[in-house]
Amino acid sequence: MKNVGYAHLHEHLALGVLTPWCPARVRPVTRLMRLEEELAVPPERAPADDDLLSHLLFSLKHEGVDLAILAESLPHLPVEDFVAALKASPNGVYLRRLGYLYEAFVGRLPIAPSIRGRAVPLFDPERYVTGPAKRNSRWRVDFNGLGTLRYCAVVRRTPEIEALLEEDVLAEARAFMGSLPPGMLDRAIQWAYLSETQSSFAIERDSPSPDKQRRFMQLLRKAHDGQPLDEGYLVELQNSVVSNPFDKAAAFRHEQNYLHNGLPGAIGVSCLPPPPELCDGLMEALMEWANGLPVVHGESPAERVPALVSGTVISFGFVFLHPFMDGNGRISRFLLHHTLCRLGELPRGNLLPISIAMKRHEADYLAALEAFSKPAREQWRVNWIDADHHDFHFEGSQSLYRYWDATLAVAFTLRMAREALREDLKAETRYLACFDRVYRAIDTRFDVRGSDLSRLVMMCLSHDGALSNNRRKQFRYQVPEEVLNAIEAEAQKALKKGTDESP
Repeated sequence: MKNVGYAHLHEHLALGVLTPWCPARVRPVTRLMRLEEELAVPPERAPADDDLLSHLLFSLKHEGVDLAILAESLPHLPVEDFVAALKASPNGVYLRRLGYLYEAFVGRLPIAPSIRGRAVPLFDPERYVTGPAKRNSRWRVDFNGLGTLRYCAVVRRTPEIEALLEEDVLAEARAFMGSLPPGMLDRAIQWAYLSETQSSFAIERDSPSPDKQRRFMQLLRKAHDGQPLDEGYLVELQNSVVSNPFDKAAAFRHEQNYLHNGLPGAIGVSCLPPPPELCDGLMEALMEWANGLPVVHGESPAERVPALVSGTVISFGFVFLHPFMDGNGRISRFLLHHTLCRLGELPRGNLLPISIAMKRHEADYLAALEAFSKPAREQWRVNWIDADHHDFHFEGSQSLYRYWDATLAVAFTLRMAREALREDLKAETRYLACFDRVYRAIDTRFDVRGSDLSRLVMMCLSHDGALSNNRRKQFRYQVPEEVLNAIEAEAQKALKKGTDESP
């Protein structure tokens, strides 16, 4: 089995970055064929092992753009071979892209390009979710990635992502929230803030005290302030989600942090973010891109990155960099909401409780995180010293953390946003509508203390329209049995009606 393109470059040059997501390999085929997990290449189409330029051009043409492998491979490209190819074919689309990236990653080429014709995008918009274009006039190449050449994620337009983007869940959420009566919307949103808070803590295996819960809900409401991201603001966020005074940060971390899986020694270190000196620069680049995202209003669809895509890149990008020693997970999920609010996707005060669905699908959440973190861990050498002390040595390339594939993370977030709307927020509003129907029906017929009636209606609706014998005994001296029977009857009617109606 012979590797071709990015897989060959990764193996031949021993690059300290992740392997390509769909490696190209020579197979007994008569044409290029994209299989489930690889690109099958006919033997006659495979470049020679020592022809680095041909492997680079094959990669760009047939495999797309892998900035991490390109950034680490281009310094090995013989300049004289590259210049000769550029002179022979000055308008070659893939040569121009390669020339642009060479000068971005390595240095100026000894050639004055004489390029005619239209500019070309670095990322093909039919294959990738792209951002606003920034033109390089020397090579007439438009950089249109999700980030910059200092820090960039890629999102491939898989059939799943295309279908999910077409559904436009945020537009559906805005229409749904706008259709609710003001009182109903207020209660539903209060529930959304509480549920988002509890679920975000639950993902961290943390049960928040009432004070921690209150502070996080206040933090979520501040997402609508649209404050630009900088180190000071993120430190403020970290201090608000961490209660232990010894864990509160004053700046981004200055030491190596890691996640532990409970196993002894070095094998217990399951995840390692970039070294602190690299983390600072990458956080600066991520925040710069996040702050420069165009708002929804006044931008054409072609220039706009879908908000859930932007939010995912910022949220997952933040947690992969792990700039604090504690609190990174909760801040990362807050940043998803911060992005949606800052881009004007939800009316002020409204919230889509995505963490509820994330908690319900924790295995998928972990898989999206580990798609990057597990192979990145292999680029570290860890020596256990004693107790909680380790010696960490990063043996990979900076490009590993600088450029990453966000496709799985984006697909996951899009699914969770859709589920949070359709299976959680809408279900809560149906519940509230049922509650109101039952409460009004009983309140007009009987004289029952309001607090007792509210509790009984909630308990009855939570148990499919039935009150248990224990509940009946609990209230037997406060509420007549006739009322309890009426609550059950009205609850069953409301639940049946709510099945067929949306509030």
